[in-house]
Amino acid sequence: MTGVELRQLRYFVAVAEELNFGRAAERLLIAGPSLSQQIKALERDLGVRLFDRDRRSVSLTAAGSALLPYTRSLLERADDLRHRADRLSGTESVRLGYVNWLPPDLTARTAALAQVHVDAWIAPSHTQAARVADGSLDLAVCWVRTEDLERHGLCARLVGADRLHAVATGDDTADVPARDTDVLLDADTTSWSSWNVYAEELARDTGAHAVHISDGGITGPAFFDHVRRSGRPVVNSPKGQTAPLPPDLVRRPVTEPEIHWTWSLVWRRGEVRAAVLAVIDALCAGGDFGIHGPGAWLPAGDPYRSPR
Repeated sequence: MTGVELRQLRYFVAVAEELNFGRAAERLLIAGPSLSQQIKALERDLGVRLFDRDRRSVSLTAAGSALLPYTRSLLERADDLRHRADRLSGTESVRLGYVNWLPPDLTARTAALAQVHVDAWIAPSHTQAARVADGSLDLAVCWVRTEDLERHGLCARLVGADRLHAVATGDDTADVPARDTDVLLDADTTSWSSWNVYAEELARDTGAHAVHISDGGITGPAFFDHVRRSGRPVVNSPKGQTAPLPPDLVRRPVTEPEIHWTWSLVWRRGEVRAAVLAVIDALCAGGDFGIHGPGAWLPAGDPYRSPR
């Protein structure tokens, strides 16, 4: 076996999490054909096939599933080695994880403060919060509740927010009351834990219709298929906020109430490192992003929900 590069291992993890070469390539900011070639090279070097793939789908092989947790562990150890080396050299870096959203001007805000290394392992909010708690990350941008912060011993500040919309068939782009929408909950609670908590409360508070699914269709083509079958506008998750729509579907603003999803920057309670604290201050200076408007809704337990 020839030398395996850490870069290739990060590519393997990205494809394993997305199960889609196109989305993984976009996430990694590389061309699709290059990603495919790197995965083939990794499979050749390891002597095993990591993915079964055809024109319609990508899935992990038994070998790929077995190697994935070891690969993640190896990448975490490599990041820890780099972090220790930075400290010894006097140029300590800050390790930042995220789910699918980062401040668009992150580099400009932090360039003069510290070396911010954005972690390649993109994981759900609850996973990223736990990684900050156990020291695998210094900071993470994720969705958290007050109880999550207490359980993990974390602090949080608001770093961004999305006003969620609905996706519908037809050509009507007018506002739609939340009570007239569907909201999807997926049976895969490992991947969609935070979204399911949010969606269940949205349904209870607003009268939106909760629809239980088991195909991962919170985002992507499967989500659009659910919209077509529903006949009602379906609330779009934060992971689908910027995805281009098929020509037969439209976006509709949700009102009564306006529904918002908050992004927190989280760090360990008692953090004293100057580089980490400087990055926190630099990133968390953007106002309230409309979440405290008169028609805004946040779920109970959201750290930024106003007392009622």
